[in-house]
Amino acid sequence: MTATDINYYFDPVCPFCWMTSKWVRLVMAQREYTVDWRFISLRLINAEVDYDAQFPPEYEAGHTAGLRLLRVFARVRAEHGRAAVGALYEAVGRHVFDSEPSEEDAADRERHGSRAFVEPILVEAGLPAELAAALEDTSYDVELRAETDEALALTGKDVGTPIIHFAPPDGVAFFGPVISRLPSEEDAGRLWDHVLGLAGFPGFAELKRSMRERPQLRSLGVEEGDVGVQEDWHGGSRRQHR
Repeated sequence: MTATDINYYFDPVCPFCWMTSKWVRLVMAQREYTVDWRFISLRLINAEVDYDAQFPPEYEAGHTAGLRLLRVFARVRAEHGRAAVGALYEAVGRHVFDSEPSEEDAADRERHGSRAFVEPILVEAGLPAELAAALEDTSYDVELRAETDEALALTGKDVGTPIIHFAPPDGVAFFGPVISRLPSEEDAGRLWDHVLGLAGFPGFAELKRSMRERPQLRSLGVEEGDVGVQEDWHGGSRRQHR
C-alpha cells in the first residue's frame, strides 16, 4: 500500500469521467483505498484544436466551463486540502450529471462555469461561496496545465478523461476505463480486479472500441436501468469531421 492508492485525474464536465468516478468510489469503500483527486483539463488538452471543425457546437463552451471549475478546485485544494477536492467533485458531479435532463446546448454548458451555479454547490460541500471567485482567476491555469501534462506523461497524449494512476508513483496508468453503466456493488469489485489484472500485465497497452452507450446519467436523458443509444466516438470525444 502506498500513501495514496490511486491518483484520479478528472475534468468535472466529462460524463464518462463522472461515471467512472462513481465506480471508483464504490471500490474505495470496499477496499479501503485512498484516492488523490487530481486535475486534467480537456480545454487545455484541446487548446490548439479548431473546435468549430472538430467538435459539436456545445463542446467549446463545455470544456471552457470545465477549465473554470478546475480553477475553483485548485483554490479549494490550496486553501482547504485534498480531501475537500473529492467532496466538491462529488457535489459538482451530482448537479451536472445526476440532475434533470438539460438542453445540451452551449448556454447550458456555460452555466456550469458560472458563479450562480458554483456558489450554492460550494456551500453544500461545506466550503465558502467566495471560492467561486477563482472561476475567472487565470493564475491557476499554470498549475492546471502542469497537472494535465503530468497526467498525459503517464499515458501519452491521444487520450481523454479520466486517467487513473495505480499505486503511484511507480505503478501503471491508463485512460479509462470508459463505462456507461454503474456496476452493482458486487460487480464493482470484480470489474476493478479485471482492470487491475490487465493494467498489471507486462506490455499491455490498449483494449478499445469506439462505440459507446450514452451513459446512464439523468442529465443525458438515460435513467438507471435504461440502455443508452450507441454513439461512435473518435479520439476520446464525439467528434464531427467536415
